[in-house]
Amino acid sequence: MTSAAVGQTRSFVALESDRSLFDALRAAAATHGGSTPCLADAETPAIPYSKAIIGSRILGRKVAAGTAPGEAVAVLLPNVVGLVLTIFGLNAEGRVAALLNFTAGARNLLSAVDTAKARVIVTSRRFIAMAELDDVVTALEQSKTPDGAPRKIVYLEDVRTSIGALDKARGVASGILDRVRSPGPAANRDKPAVILFTSGTEGHPKGVVLTNGNLLSNARQIFDHADGELTPSDHFFNPLPIFHSFGLTAGTLTPILNGMQATLYPTPLHYKQIPKLIAERRPTVLLATDTFLQGYGRSADNGDLDSLRFAIAGAEKVKEPTRALFKKSGVLLLEGYGATECAPVLACNLPKAHAPGSVGRLLPGLEFRITPVEGISDGGRLYIRGPNVMAGYLKADRPGELQPPADGWHDTGDIIDLDDEGFVRIKGRAKRFAKIAGEMVSLAVVETLAADVWPEETHVALTEADPKRGEQLILMTERASPERSALVKAAQKAGLPELWVPKRIMTVPEIPRLGSGKVDFPAAARMMVSG
Repeated sequence: MTSAAVGQTRSFVALESDRSLFDALRAAAATHGGSTPCLADAETPAIPYSKAIIGSRILGRKVAAGTAPGEAVAVLLPNVVGLVLTIFGLNAEGRVAALLNFTAGARNLLSAVDTAKARVIVTSRRFIAMAELDDVVTALEQSKTPDGAPRKIVYLEDVRTSIGALDKARGVASGILDRVRSPGPAANRDKPAVILFTSGTEGHPKGVVLTNGNLLSNARQIFDHADGELTPSDHFFNPLPIFHSFGLTAGTLTPILNGMQATLYPTPLHYKQIPKLIAERRPTVLLATDTFLQGYGRSADNGDLDSLRFAIAGAEKVKEPTRALFKKSGVLLLEGYGATECAPVLACNLPKAHAPGSVGRLLPGLEFRITPVEGISDGGRLYIRGPNVMAGYLKADRPGELQPPADGWHDTGDIIDLDDEGFVRIKGRAKRFAKIAGEMVSLAVVETLAADVWPEETHVALTEADPKRGEQLILMTERASPERSALVKAAQKAGLPELWVPKRIMTVPEIPRLGSGKVDFPAAARMMVSG
């Protein structure tokens, strides 16, 4: 497809999106049965829909106490059942869950709660101790909102001990009424449900406000796009943090709201433990990033991954060695693509329709524009509009003030190409192209070249100013003894000019990463500058 294109995917009508997140949980219980298991974590056996509804009601009333309808309540928790019940519970009470990235550091966390104007922060003493976040929580507790209001830390341990017989009775009564109560008004569709935060590696983190309709539409788009590949007998295993949109919508809401079980794991970094838990719990679908999947594939013993029908990878490009690892275990590895601002899934390969090297076809219900980019002939910049596109940003300089996307269009910042069969191929981020001697060079392609030569390590392509050619390429790699000549040979074989081969190679012990698993490019750039 040429780089100037406008299109629309097949029509999509999700009546379920005209309600709140909590009402969608109730609807799922009514459809699939209140006794059907829907949610588990590493320590908690699967709980049924009925218990999830009652638990959400009880928790929601407790943690929302002292806050106003529509107010953001910050949540600082790992992937556990209590986190999901807190999100649904806050939603039932008309509050907005601001999900904090606990790997972001005190500065970014303070900025995030300021941006959301959150007065209350929900967390757990056990989690804070295990994650060594005492100083961070102290800083949060001692801070004030931009309006000068004091902040309050609510610990789930205290909430649990404060739940008495009356609270339980009210929860059970609410659960019974919830089974017969009609869904709330369709106006709930456009009310904020959660706030997620960008990484904040450059400047302050931005808040991404996703409405009930955004989340419910995307969960249904994913299910419809799967075209019968997902059924209520499927069981998702999700080690991706729920503060990341892939972990929230694809790994948690999509299974729960469509009659499937979700099992959560608190960290994706436990490469040895996760395959063992998969062998024990027998899930059929695994979600993770390439880096994490590579770790699980290498650590798994024979038979550990046998229950999996397929694994879905997002957030970073899938490397061929990772694909081969899972193929060896009989697991099909499917690559997808999304953006937090789109709730997040935009495209995904399917067992019946996949093209290695692509991220699959676009989901139903989307409008797209692909606009020309100077110097790039085989693709363009992707803009998206649809029911899953965010309500808008919250920014640090204007706390609590929603800034919606212009005319509903989100600029993904990604350069893509759409082939004749509708498969999306990511060329790279618009800001991750270098202009060398007048030619646009994709840093993502340079990284792929390095990965083809040295598949066992991670590599990052960076740039620095060059007085003669504008910019020059630097390769940062975990490879102990890289030889540039190997890259030159690989480029010649791939038909790439030597201009695309980095002039300098820099070895580091470990490429910096974000908590979501993505490479932290600004941190890598700082490492390069520091030598």
